[in-house]
Amino acid sequence: MCGIVGIIGQAPAAPLLVEGLRRLEYRGYDSAGIATLVDGRIERRRARGKLVNLETLLAEQPVTGTIGIGHTRWATHGVPNEINAHPHATDFAAVVHNGIIENFLELRAELTAAGRVFESETDTEAVVQLLSHYLAAGDDPVEATAKTLKRIEGAFALGIIFAGRPDLMIAARQGSPLAIGYGQGEMYLGSDALALAPLTQKIAYLSDGDWAVLSAEDATIFDRDGRRVSREVRQTALSGALIGKGEHRHFMHKEIYEQPQVIGDTLNTMLNPTSRTITLAAIPFPLEAVERVTIIACGTSYYAAMVAKYWIEQLARIPVEVDIASEFRYRAPAMPAGGVALFISQSGETADTLAALRYCRSQGQHILSLVNVVESTIARESDAVLNTVAGPEIGVASTKAFTTQLTVLACLALVLARCRGTIDHQVEARLSQALAEVPARVADVLAHDGRLRQIAEDVTAARDVLYLGRGSSYPIALEGALKLKEISYIHAEGYAAGEMKHGPIALIDEKVPVIVLAPSDELYDKTASNVQEVVARGGRVIFISDGKGVERLGTKAVTVEMPEVDAFVAPILYAVPVQLLAYHVAVAKGTDVDQPRNLAKSVTVE
Repeated sequence: MCGIVGIIGQAPAAPLLVEGLRRLEYRGYDSAGIATLVDGRIERRRARGKLVNLETLLAEQPVTGTIGIGHTRWATHGVPNEINAHPHATDFAAVVHNGIIENFLELRAELTAAGRVFESETDTEAVVQLLSHYLAAGDDPVEATAKTLKRIEGAFALGIIFAGRPDLMIAARQGSPLAIGYGQGEMYLGSDALALAPLTQKIAYLSDGDWAVLSAEDATIFDRDGRRVSREVRQTALSGALIGKGEHRHFMHKEIYEQPQVIGDTLNTMLNPTSRTITLAAIPFPLEAVERVTIIACGTSYYAAMVAKYWIEQLARIPVEVDIASEFRYRAPAMPAGGVALFISQSGETADTLAALRYCRSQGQHILSLVNVVESTIARESDAVLNTVAGPEIGVASTKAFTTQLTVLACLALVLARCRGTIDHQVEARLSQALAEVPARVADVLAHDGRLRQIAEDVTAARDVLYLGRGSSYPIALEGALKLKEISYIHAEGYAAGEMKHGPIALIDEKVPVIVLAPSDELYDKTASNVQEVVARGGRVIFISDGKGVERLGTKAVTVEMPEVDAFVAPILYAVPVQLLAYHVAVAKGTDVDQPRNLAKSVTVE
């Protein structure tokens, strides 16, 4: 999870930048760097590895200047080294960037043809080269930035400084969080408030599409259409800096909106975008020898396990058993030695899951865990750990932890398939590319927030709601129903769409909303037939599909149009609209969204 810090003001910038980066170390990173202006020219210091390496370099080669930007980077495009480390710069400007520039290859080819020379392997360099192209043509920094933002695609947070302009810094946000700090004769920039906590308690959070022109005295903020806007300046406290809600009303909403960033951060630890291959952390047993996988989890993590069963069985052709931890631990099943037991837990402390782990250990299983807390008990007791890079999740109803779990499980399925020889490189490259595009596509889904809020007004009055899905969409239907139950207290059930005629169809009438998840995959036609049956019985259908699916439906329904993606990654994307729908229903009902009754974030007792 990359980190950004920026300072424009009166004091020497470099020490403050390093301190800000130190406060962002919890995000994880593999390189760090800063850039300042010295006599109007851009000076950079970058180092691979931990921040101490950058500090050593700065001690040997100090930089002055009262304006600067800093960055901690998890490698995405290009290996971790000094050349690929941020900030990226030309003679005109320097840029730090969180996120992924989706169309960087197109921009790189265009700019190379125009004579720009690239040094790194990163997507970020396309931003500074495009910006420099406009600056070289005579545009001023604000004009050049406005043009650049219209050209780049993907999820990003940007901090930019310009040669010869010690009075100017520009920030921009699309999908990735970014905060502006207000000081006395100084202004600050940070990817979260924690980086700025020692410097100021006055914070404004940029909204998606915002970009800001900073001087030492103030910030002028524009929206994506170039209109000047104001964003609330909030008083924040150090104790709340790490877990602040930002511009959002609830933690859950904030965490839903963090998903493009954290999915990208999680992918960055495994996906090589150049070779389009997946590499997992070291696993001390041969994956090619795996004959059976047992996946054990609770709640939302259990639904992630169900999706993984589809992926692993279809791609790697390995039989997978999925079990609820609280049932598995007392069933005491026979487990042939040498199998792999995978435990999924956001907290890494779930009591039933931990007990099941210890049983599997006693049965001679290889223990693999998937957690969001690296130092948790489950992680410590595992042979190998797969980490989600979701960051702190405060809302009890899991959102970003779930989609990052799915992201890791998709990567695991690809690696198992490659190791067992059940897919070739061409298939792995295609599916890896589909994964690489997920952060940007999730950002696209978030654009439907207003639409889902409108739909939620109708669902709020319901006493019962049904969710339907087939294949890997079935667990997402279960997850959607769980989210609605958890935070709105409306009774909801998820069903495999093919099971509707085996009982649930008796519940359908004009008072029961039926939410259908139907990506355009090989099962679409069968799901669409189920929709016809619901409509014929007076049911109210909320149909979530891509453009092709919506167009082909051919019957009356409320629709939410999703991006068209490979069916492999559809479960990750389709989790987002059911999260937003549940959230808006709960808000409309006035429930405690972040701390729903009777629930806890980490279940450490039976």
